[in-house]
Amino acid sequence: MRSVIQRISQARVEVEGVVRARCDGPGLLVLAGLEAADTDEDLKWTAEKIAYLRIFSDDAGKMNRSVIDVHGRVVLVPNFTLAGEAARGRRPSFDNAMRPELSEPAFARLAGMLAALGPPVETGVFRAHMSVTLCNDGPITIWLDSKSR
Repeated sequence: MRSVIQRISQARVEVEGVVRARCDGPGLLVLAGLEAADTDEDLKWTAEKIAYLRIFSDDAGKMNRSVIDVHGRVVLVPNFTLAGEAARGRRPSFDNAMRPELSEPAFARLAGMLAALGPPVETGVFRAHMSVTLCNDGPITIWLDSKSR
């Protein structure tokens, strides 16, 4: 599973002009791309990384706090294009992406696992064209790949 984690001061996900997820205050926007070989262990590892990743500043200005520590929110957005490969040719291949009928329930499990760890989680809409707006705080952007664990 591949994820892009961005520390944010605000974020919003809209589908057809309707706000479906938002964070007004400290939090994380996470783009989550599920791959065909992903298991629940990949989901669990990713959820724990997101919840406990220390990328918020403490009183000394050092990145020592997690989204849980700062009472932040997580906006979790399904993004199958993260499974894309573009090393060859000019059009990315999405052969490694998990099939939609499997990835939608897996994405829901990821959201549930993350919420069970503490931070409030709002999600984008699976298989929808979304407009994602954010203010990246820092900017702080972290790339995770559960296959690297």
